[in-house]
Amino acid sequence: MNKPRPSADLRAASESIAATFPALMVEASRLAASVAMGDHGRRRAGVGEDFWQYRQALPGDDLASIDWRRSGRSDTAYVREREWEAAHTIAIWADTAQSMDYSGKRDISTKGARANLLAMALSVLLSKAGERIAYPATIAATPRSGERHLQRIALAISAVEAGRPEYGSVPEFGDLKAARSIFLSDFMGADGQIFPQLKSIAERAGTGCLIHILDDTEETFPFDGRVIFESMGGGLSFETHRANSLQDEYRDQLAKRCAALEEFARQAGWQYLKHHTSSSPRAALLWLHMAIGGQR
Repeated sequence: MNKPRPSADLRAASESIAATFPALMVEASRLAASVAMGDHGRRRAGVGEDFWQYRQALPGDDLASIDWRRSGRSDTAYVREREWEAAHTIAIWADTAQSMDYSGKRDISTKGARANLLAMALSVLLSKAGERIAYPATIAATPRSGERHLQRIALAISAVEAGRPEYGSVPEFGDLKAARSIFLSDFMGADGQIFPQLKSIAERAGTGCLIHILDDTEETFPFDGRVIFESMGGGLSFETHRANSLQDEYRDQLAKRCAALEEFARQAGWQYLKHHTSSSPRAALLWLHMAIGGQR
């Protein structure tokens, strides 16, 4: 049998990515549009081009800042303020490990699909607000904003990596110093794959958000009788004839991991959200938007 040519492999991979790209962009744009930008954290008076609001003139205001046309309609002088436009860098990481491929029910999104959707929709919102977005360890790692960069992010999210690990490891950020860092993962990996990297980023970066994405069955553990548990990549396998006898210990271990993530976020001054794939993605996106705007 002839082996496929490298060019054929590349084309097949490219077509696979291209097939998911438009759907992801459309769904993410719809989700982003459903969340009103509202009073974003960057909306305050300062140097910029866009009008923000009028306010009454105060002693010490420069005469050049007074809007005489608006002031002429009353007996009060008004200053025309512009919106502050200092853009921030927001780093976003969505876990691509094989564990994120899990879904307990056919009609429920996988954890990976939900992470990708939230990452893309958040990127759309932030780009419209003028913020710079970095997607570490991908073609979109350089902080930028704008439509072209959104396309880079969508390509990075849609690409299926070869040899994905069973469980995700938080990537190295290198010299990237983000004002805020967003992590979307099931955080099922070993402690050494998660907490040291998060701590390193927290020590030299700004604030952060941990979005802990879980399937309902991963928390409820609705298994009974004979069950063969396998990791999504097949690297781990365990057979039991009394699955319900494992329920208490399993739930205890998961609760400890959730508590550890929440405690890390508290000590680092970050924020933590547990999000189930059966829940509305809009609710999680709204939470993220408010958290980044510093309004929670």
